Amino acid sequence: MPEKQTPGPAAPAFQQQQVAVLGGGSFGSAIAKVLAENGHTVHFWMRDEQQVAEIREQGTNTRYMPDARFSGDVRPTTDFAAAVGDADTVFVAIPSKAFRSVITRYAGEFHEGQVVISLTKGIERQGFKLMSEILQEEIPKSRIGVLSGPNLAAEIVQRDFTATVIAAKDPEVRRRVQTLLGCEYLRVYANVDVYGVELAGALKNIYAIIAGLAAALEVGENAKAMLVTRGLAEMSRFAVSMGANPMTFLGLAGVGDLMVTCTSSKSRNFRIGYALGRGAKLADAVRQLGQVAEGIYTLELVKEKSDDTGVYMPLAQGLYDVIYGDASISSVIGGLMAAAQNSDVEFILPRTL
Repeated sequence: MPEKQTPGPAAPAFQQQQVAVLGGGSFGSAIAKVLAENGHTVHFWMRDEQQVAEIREQGTNTRYMPDARFSGDVRPTTDFAAAVGDADTVFVAIPSKAFRSVITRYAGEFHEGQVVISLTKGIERQGFKLMSEILQEEIPKSRIGVLSGPNLAAEIVQRDFTATVIAAKDPEVRRRVQTLLGCEYLRVYANVDVYGVELAGALKNIYAIIAGLAAALEVGENAKAMLVTRGLAEMSRFAVSMGANPMTFLGLAGVGDLMVTCTSSKSRNFRIGYALGRGAKLADAVRQLGQVAEGIYTLELVKEKSDDTGVYMPLAQGLYDVIYGDASISSVIGGLMAAAQNSDVEFILPRTL
């Protein structure tokens, strides 16, 4: 499908910047495309020589973004040092399972004061670490931030109106990312709750799988709304127990991201859930998708952590039982209906269960 014929992005508010994007998947490709069209030089690192050659010679990345064409100054490379060496800002879109190994291997290539922004929505099993925490451990002299929100890559490359969140403690980091990425179709809002924004982006993948299951089984609209809003309550309950700000979950990184991933067939996790609801085995559903669905991995980690901490998470527990046991989505909904009728919005009334 051709790109929408909309006016080009607004001119950058400052001179052309040298930026790096690490990871040639769908979201890394989308961010590289935005940055290049905003007039910046984009050093686009990936491990696959064929991918590099295709982007360099044809301006396409057919494996991950078959409908998109790169324009502007995009410089694909497999040379990590060359990609980050001259970049003032680095966007990291490496899958969570490989995130630490890549950053550790190349930690010496980052330089002091460099802004490094994680685009990856995931959790590391050892120590239940988020990607920003890995960056802080491995490249502590860099200035760290997180980008998250209701950001389907396929819509960004089509220049559909989109909003995202940059979370960082350093106001200069927030301002820089807003300036680099902001254009007429992409609006960048700011937040200081790095942990909450990042954890919301990882947790919502669990509930997108549940929503996909429910859609496949054609549950009623009332039930879908119940699952999404109880999912939001469950996410915020868990995140606050880990130190996040509950207000973060009322914004783009919380309810916004949850809404898009729980309602769109463009969401990888929704599609996994839908396939499972139609009777597919997990391995077959993942193979058919052809890309990483972080929600399956995140589910295991969150289930372990909630068991350890005693946080009440009936939906996550129910999904775990569906995937790894013999439960059905109907039984999960039934469990919700049979549970104590507690407070609607978390943190307003005390929880009795």
